[in-house]
Amino acid sequence: MWKTVNKITILGGGRWGTALGLYLSKKGFELMFFDRNPAVVESLRKGKDPYWELEFAKNPRATSVLDEAIEFSDLIVVALPVQVIREVLQNLVLKDKVIVSASKGLEVGSSKRVSQIIEELCIDCKTFVLSGPSFAEEVAKGLPCAVVLAGKDLETLRQIRDVFHSEVFRVYLSEDMVGVELGGALKNVIAIACGISDGLGFGDNARASLITRGLAEIVRIGSSLGGNRETFYGLSGLGDLVLTSTSSKSRNRTFGFLLGQGLSVEEAENRIKQVVEGKETVKAVKKLTEELNIYAPISWAVYQVVVEKISPELVARNLLLRPPQREFEYL
Repeated sequence: MWKTVNKITILGGGRWGTALGLYLSKKGFELMFFDRNPAVVESLRKGKDPYWELEFAKNPRATSVLDEAIEFSDLIVVALPVQVIREVLQNLVLKDKVIVSASKGLEVGSSKRVSQIIEELCIDCKTFVLSGPSFAEEVAKGLPCAVVLAGKDLETLRQIRDVFHSEVFRVYLSEDMVGVELGGALKNVIAIACGISDGLGFGDNARASLITRGLAEIVRIGSSLGGNRETFYGLSGLGDLVLTSTSSKSRNRTFGFLLGQGLSVEEAENRIKQVVEGKETVKAVKKLTEELNIYAPISWAVYQVVVEKISPELVARNLLLRPPQREFEYL
């Protein structure tokens, strides 16, 4: 039985980590943030977020000393960019902690999900995954959303749900950690594709087609990697895909839109000034799908634009010229 929680550590003082902190502060929890940016740490210590000028209900603690943050609580929320998680955690001795991953993406090189990285580095810790359609700014402002919390230990899963759940932050439960994580990671690649399409001026019909066929691609990849098919039609799959592929608030869609408008990858990143997880995840997706012989034409097209720097117009034309397929593979 997990003891009552009143203190929470959040690794990452970026927008998502801060948004979760603002929300959890309203619920009465004592918080400790870890972040490497001194300006972010100082702002958080003063009880103000660095992004939307919102105030915490209860001033959090904040530090750039990782050990200090880890010692603060037995419940740790990981809200770091995926590609730095291994670097941050690898020299720690983490035992008997409950860790909730709120980061979405796949590690380049290993192609591992975040929970796999955490379980590799953290001995005897219980790992869970929080994902779903949830823009940071809206969560920070207390606007309603619904997410999925996944894990194998059902008793602890329910206890973590009670930590996060409220009328404005509804938490649904799942045992499918693989599917929940992959849905949150793979949708970012499809969102870049939708942004490219919008940037090229292809219109609403093309975007709807990309979302639908992108979902089919997510299901194909995700189920091949061990996720349950039904998970990808839920909040962490279809829900997050629709949000990220259609909103101007989406950094992945915006990144793709700028590429479609003719900006280079570097120019688009400089314009956004935030981590674009899909830009890195697509590299892991390309590696995985080739190794496992999984058909993923939309993801491959994004890889061609983002990594191989091929013209979006040419890539889009080649994608459209593919031979017609059956809509459902079992027909």
